[in-house]
Amino acid sequence: MTKAKSTDESPMSAVNDELMEVQDKEENKKVDQSNQLDKSSLLNQTNNEDKELDGFAGFGFSEGLINTLSKKGYKEPTPIQKAAIPELMLGRDLLGQAQTGTGKTAAFALPLLERIDAKERHPQVLVLTPTRELAMQVAESFKAYSEGHPNINILAVYGGSDFRSQLYSLKKGVEIIVGTPGRVMDHIRQGTLVQEALQCLVLDEADEMLRMGFIDDIEWILEQLPDERQMVFFSATMPNEIRRLSKRFLKDPAEITIKSKKKEAQLIKQRYITIQNSYKLEVLKRVLELSFGEGVIIFARTKAITIKLAESLEAAKHNVAVLNGDVPQNLRERTVERLRQGGIDVLVATDVAARGLDVERIGLVINYDMPFDSEAYIHRIGRTGRAGRSGEAILFISPRERSYLSNLERAVGQPIEKMEIPTNEIINKHRIEKIKKDLLATASSEIKNTTESTMLQEVIKQVEDELKLTPQEIALAAINLSIGENSLLIDNDEGWINQAERYRKGNDRRDSRGRNRREHGITDKDKERFRVEVGHRDRVKPGNIVGAIANESGLNGRMIGRIQIFDNYSLIDLPKGMPPNIFKNLKRVKVMNKELNINHHS
Repeated sequence: MTKAKSTDESPMSAVNDELMEVQDKEENKKVDQSNQLDKSSLLNQTNNEDKELDGFAGFGFSEGLINTLSKKGYKEPTPIQKAAIPELMLGRDLLGQAQTGTGKTAAFALPLLERIDAKERHPQVLVLTPTRELAMQVAESFKAYSEGHPNINILAVYGGSDFRSQLYSLKKGVEIIVGTPGRVMDHIRQGTLVQEALQCLVLDEADEMLRMGFIDDIEWILEQLPDERQMVFFSATMPNEIRRLSKRFLKDPAEITIKSKKKEAQLIKQRYITIQNSYKLEVLKRVLELSFGEGVIIFARTKAITIKLAESLEAAKHNVAVLNGDVPQNLRERTVERLRQGGIDVLVATDVAARGLDVERIGLVINYDMPFDSEAYIHRIGRTGRAGRSGEAILFISPRERSYLSNLERAVGQPIEKMEIPTNEIINKHRIEKIKKDLLATASSEIKNTTESTMLQEVIKQVEDELKLTPQEIALAAINLSIGENSLLIDNDEGWINQAERYRKGNDRRDSRGRNRREHGITDKDKERFRVEVGHRDRVKPGNIVGAIANESGLNGRMIGRIQIFDNYSLIDLPKGMPPNIFKNLKRVKVMNKELNINHHS
């Protein structure tokens, strides 16, 4: 039975019930408002944290590394860095497909630096590269990024360098090793590279390793590593052999593919001049003479060089400014704006200062000093050719830097053409053309001040009458007046240009047989047979020989012909007409810890 509601319930009781209900509603409202405030506060806090964690700070890097990146002008990570760094910070294996120039070196270097224990004094990171040039570049990148980690030691090991100095460094204690496969194998076999503490191996330019015949060596090195380690593969393309290798050695890897920036670089006309350091400034002045009216950026390696160049160019009547790490932000902004508006025509800058610089009127970029890696080169030349406009880039390289050229070409996906040093004849022709252009522009322009024009005509008439001159003679006098004290045409001694040209041709002999026929290789009649003093007894493989010779000579792997390996020696086909100095160096190159001692095979 249902209990009946009491009829004796007082009116006050009902009122109290209503009051209780109202109070409950008010309390619930307050709670809801409080929850909303908490949510709003949390949202604002999260937004503020996101703002604080913009750029590289969002990866959780240490303060030392963040400060280093800030000093070097790094603000926003590239796509490969955004994708790879979080995975590598978690310790995951990674398979990345990315071209040089996308920022991949920093993508693996930065997170690996953060995980180094400097107290261990043993190799913890091993980076394998196909060439010694790339090994040196990657090692330099690690050193640049490690400024905030002063106790971390980095060593580059490669064939053709002093083995004893490498031994000394390894015994002293090295945390990061960057090397070519052959030399790394030598150290592992001799027990001088201890693998027990290795935490990570990076295989850089994996497809190039495959092309150069290093795949067996790579596989052997990977087999020597501890079971518990991180492994990172980067490759521009993904051949089946690299896929097979990744499936065997990588454990549940993160896979990342980044589109190449090559197309941007290919829109820029790129040339190089081979010149000895003592003549660089003179060549720079001559190149600037041929630039027509657009803005120019000159990249130099150090602050001191930027100042020296600016002073020299200012003395040569160029409208020039400096942009380096010592320039305060407010002055930097004014300088960039003056460049943008045409108040400055030539800007001399370091990489750090010019990072992120976007000025449409830049028509020419001059790499006065070789950039420390391919990524820096792509960044530099990207300062021209903005907003769909054409652009030009010129690279100054010394004879000993010629071996780096192939790396840059591979990074941009096109040949970098040779450029001749501008001669007196070319400079003089340009000056005459400029005067002609200026006269035509002035003569065809509207007269702005008729009164002034009338007075000038009267002056001309007076000079004509007093000196009995023809109009042509007066015009010539006026041009001479505008030129000033200096002679229009130059007649300087060009002996140094001829000397530099002969020197360059000696270094370019391999180009005529290599670079121009890179795609198709060379025929047997263009080859010579050589003997090297390593063979089966030394456990040598074709890839070892190809890598050593390619590293030392600068030859493209396709230019190296057939290799026959016997018990105690090997035969190899190389292009005819190679410079003697290359063979002198090749004799001392070691493969499997034994000198090649290369000679013609009779």
